[in-house]
Amino acid sequence: MTSIFFHVNAVDPIDRFFQSVLVRYGDFFHEISRWLLLWILNPVEFALKAVPPVVIILAMGFASWLGTRRLGPPVLMMVLTYAIGCLGLWEKMISTCSILVTAMVLTIIIGLPIGVVVSRSKSLAKVVNPILDMMQTLPSFVYLIPVVMLFGLGRVPAILATLIYATPPLIRLTDLGLRQLPEDVIEASRAFGATPFQQLFMVEIPLALPSIMAGINQAVMMSLAMVVIASMIGARGLGEDVLSGINNLAMGQGVVAGAAIVMLAIVFDRITQSFGVGKRVRRARGRKV
Repeated sequence: MTSIFFHVNAVDPIDRFFQSVLVRYGDFFHEISRWLLLWILNPVEFALKAVPPVVIILAMGFASWLGTRRLGPPVLMMVLTYAIGCLGLWEKMISTCSILVTAMVLTIIIGLPIGVVVSRSKSLAKVVNPILDMMQTLPSFVYLIPVVMLFGLGRVPAILATLIYATPPLIRLTDLGLRQLPEDVIEASRAFGATPFQQLFMVEIPLALPSIMAGINQAVMMSLAMVVIASMIGARGLGEDVLSGINNLAMGQGVVAGAAIVMLAIVFDRITQSFGVGKRVRRARGRKV
């Protein structure tokens, strides 16, 4: 049968590109990996392990109460966090949380300013949006390939893959929240003599906070999913037990670790979601009064 397709070899050029980057900038990537490990990830993990479990459980409840101002959700968050420890997975959870927290801090530091800049320029949005579409369309496993090639195995490539995977929703929702602000409010702030800096941090970001928090919520959920997948490249934590359960056909180990991941996801989802929703509800109540 005669083929109607021209053969295009795209594999070799991509391999040669990454190999050349690794040869030229290998030391640079090694320094980034060492810096992230020594100055960010290790201190975060050490701090979380040094804090007594009861303090972390109470902190989860207090964070939920700050967002909801109700008693029920904080109790549920504390019960779920306590249940993970009862399953004997507290240390694994701390390892997962250290990677998650580190990745989320970097995601917010990078994604939030980009979202603000994109909201200021329609031409820039036309360039950035297709890139974000591509990043959100690619399977999560694809992000593991370049980071492993450039940074090797371990927790650092897991953080970087998580950072890349979780940034697009934060950029999108930050951009959306700032673009949908009422024009009369913006004009009023200008009329009162607010500088661009004051307008951004005292008017626009507070008003767009529900949308921004929704972006952070989505980024947290995507980060947690990637942290679990990153156990395939040597990231420790709850995903390690899931992967071990799959490899060894250990049903109990896999189910227990999966249940702990679900509980941790519920805790982070409800806490981050409560700040955006809670602020919107309190604002609506204030208007009614």
